[in-house]
Amino acid sequence: MLNAERLRASLPIYGLGEPLYFYPNIGSTNDRAADFARQGSPHGTLVVAEEQTSGRGRAGRYWFTPPDSALALSLVLRPQCLTPETLGELTVLGALAVVEALENVGIEALIKWPNDVLIHGRKVAGVLIEASWLGNELEFAILGIGVNVRPKSVPPEEEVDTPATCVEAIVGQQVDRHDLLLDVIRGVGKWYPYLGLPEMLVAWDQRLAYRGRMVKVQLLEGEILGRVQGLAIGGSLQLTSENGEMIEVAFGEVHLRPVDMSSK
Repeated sequence: MLNAERLRASLPIYGLGEPLYFYPNIGSTNDRAADFARQGSPHGTLVVAEEQTSGRGRAGRYWFTPPDSALALSLVLRPQCLTPETLGELTVLGALAVVEALENVGIEALIKWPNDVLIHGRKVAGVLIEASWLGNELEFAILGIGVNVRPKSVPPEEEVDTPATCVEAIVGQQVDRHDLLLDVIRGVGKWYPYLGLPEMLVAWDQRLAYRGRMVKVQLLEGEILGRVQGLAIGGSLQLTSENGEMIEVAFGEVHLRPVDMSSK
C-alpha cells in the first residue's frame, strides 16, 4: 500500500506535491483537488488515492482504480499563461511526465493524441484536465493522472474501447509505486516551465503514437479519416486524407483510434 509519510519525505518536487492529501479510498481525486482549489489551496497541491470508486476519464468515461494496484493522483495548477484555446497543453504536460517516468523503469511508451499513454498499442495511463475560468482568465486547473501499475488495475477488455495493459506486465517484475509516482511529479515539474514553448511540442512529437498509420478521429460533428503525420504548432494533430489533403484536428472532445481497430 502507498505510504503517505514516505511520499511527504520526498516532496515537494519543483514546487509540486505540497500540501499532500492522501486517501485510502475516495470517489475522485480530481473532484477532491477541485474542492481544495476552490477553497484557495495553492499551486502544487497534490491529491493521491489508493482506490477510486468514481474515477473518470475524458467524456465522462469510468476510470478503473482498484486498491493497491495503480496510481491515481491530481494536482492543483495555477498557470498564468493559458487560455481556453491552449488549455490542452496541460494534457501534454501530464502525458510527457508519465512517458518519462516509464522510461526510467525501462519502458518505451508513446502518446496517443491527445491524452493517453500506450505501451505496444495498449493503454497504460490517461490524463484528464478540468479547469475553472473567470471569463477568459484561468482560475485553476486540475491535472488528473491515472496509471495502471499492477495486473489487477487492468480493466476487462469488454469494458473498454482501447485494450489496456499495466507497467508490471511489461517489465516482468514488481514496480515501486512510490518511486513511479514521484517520477511522474518530477516530470510535471520539469515540463511545467515549457508550457507554450516549442521544446514541449518537440518532445511530444517525438513520442507520438500511430505516426504514418491511418486513423479515424471521431468529432462531435462527425468523423475524419487520415494518416498521422505529426503535430502542428499549438498541438493540433496533422493528418493527410486519402486524397492527399492536409487536415489539422484541434484539441477538444475527440476520440482517435487506428483504422484496424475501428470495428472493435
